[in-house]
Amino acid sequence: MRILLTLLITACTALAQDTLESRVVEYLTAMIRQDTSNPPGNETRTATFLKQTADRLGIPAELLGPDPNRLNFIARLKGSGANRPLLLMAHSDVVPADRSQWTVDPFAALNKNGVLYGRGAVDDKSLLAAELAVLAEIKKRNIKLNRDIILLSESDEEAGSSGIIWLIKNAFAKIDAEYALNEGGSALDTPGGMRVCQVQTVEKIPTRIKLIAKGTAGHGSRPLPDNPVVHLARAITRLADAEQPVRLNTTTRRYLAQMATLPDYQWLKPLLLKLEGDQSSAAANEINENKSEMGAMLRTTVSPTMLEAGLKVNIIPNTAEAQVDVRRLPNETKEEVLERFKKIINDAAIKIDSSFGQQMPATEPSSLTTTLYKAMEKVFSKSAPKAMLVPYVSLGASDGAFLREKGMAVYGVPVFYKEADRMAHGNDERISIKNLQHGTEALLQIVLEVATAK
Repeated sequence: MRILLTLLITACTALAQDTLESRVVEYLTAMIRQDTSNPPGNETRTATFLKQTADRLGIPAELLGPDPNRLNFIARLKGSGANRPLLLMAHSDVVPADRSQWTVDPFAALNKNGVLYGRGAVDDKSLLAAELAVLAEIKKRNIKLNRDIILLSESDEEAGSSGIIWLIKNAFAKIDAEYALNEGGSALDTPGGMRVCQVQTVEKIPTRIKLIAKGTAGHGSRPLPDNPVVHLARAITRLADAEQPVRLNTTTRRYLAQMATLPDYQWLKPLLLKLEGDQSSAAANEINENKSEMGAMLRTTVSPTMLEAGLKVNIIPNTAEAQVDVRRLPNETKEEVLERFKKIINDAAIKIDSSFGQQMPATEPSSLTTTLYKAMEKVFSKSAPKAMLVPYVSLGASDGAFLREKGMAVYGVPVFYKEADRMAHGNDERISIKNLQHGTEALLQIVLEVATAK
């Protein structure tokens, strides 16, 4: 009798632990412990975990890709086919972590006082874990779907986007969908008590450049008029100090108009009309002073990040280089931006090289009238007494741009709210367990709203 009682208690405990909330913590913990730092990636570690989990759940899944160490993962829950599929996507690679700068092991997935630490806890394994947990919940409950739900974990998002590019070229039918939910969105609570759910509908485009200065090598004791380091320093300063033109699009117009209705953003209201006229630059500067993230949505931005010159302090080199992280607006072409930079620098000794780095497409914003966008409005309006859904231009880039280029409506879903200590790409990257679980529940409700038979 005692043995039977023990077995019963054990079984009940196991069932109690197999919940959406416990599952997402289990999945994220496991994935953080898989080091998929890019470079080199090794995303197959996480892809294999996802495949094994899907197999246990009875969800059809496969691994795809040209490199056995860097495989992508695709799973599919079948629906009735009444509507086209919904794609849930997230990437499995993470940026490198300098262990000497962390207070904990970045790949130990330490749960400290209800906060889960680790590289990828924010970008982007938290979303991947939530998506996997949602699929598991739907499968467990045998929910009838009006459309297929596809889960995609792509490799190499952080460096070259080779995973999504290969999939589009070689296996697009496996991920083709009407809508996609991706990273890029976030929720924040304003001091006035409003929860703002920011849905990424378009993103700025990385346009990395090198400034290459050429000159004459010589002894450091004899200053030369064509010192490439001096030419480079002047070019960097001119470019960084120049005011880039202000350009709005449908997303920024809607975003600013909605934000200006909030009590905490009343300062924004008188600046909106000025953004469309001759005072656009001054208005954008004022917005940037109040809210730098908002200001960066209005212009192409320029951030010098890396310098390389010289072999020894007393030798003037004949070459000096700087790498600059340019994030251009989606309604500006690369050619427009480079031509403007050339005029700003105004120095024949400087060459601008834009042939390296990720080459991502410029796209129109995803629609605000789709069934999925309306489903998010409905779900988030129920999630908090004062909640507002706003379209958002993401300053960072994602693989979603490649799918928007194919005509898919892609949304950065704001299921996780911004925490003071939520640091993507930073040291001690972490997310609270409460935030993770709350976001997973919100994601489930969105999926059910848009994909269950009515």
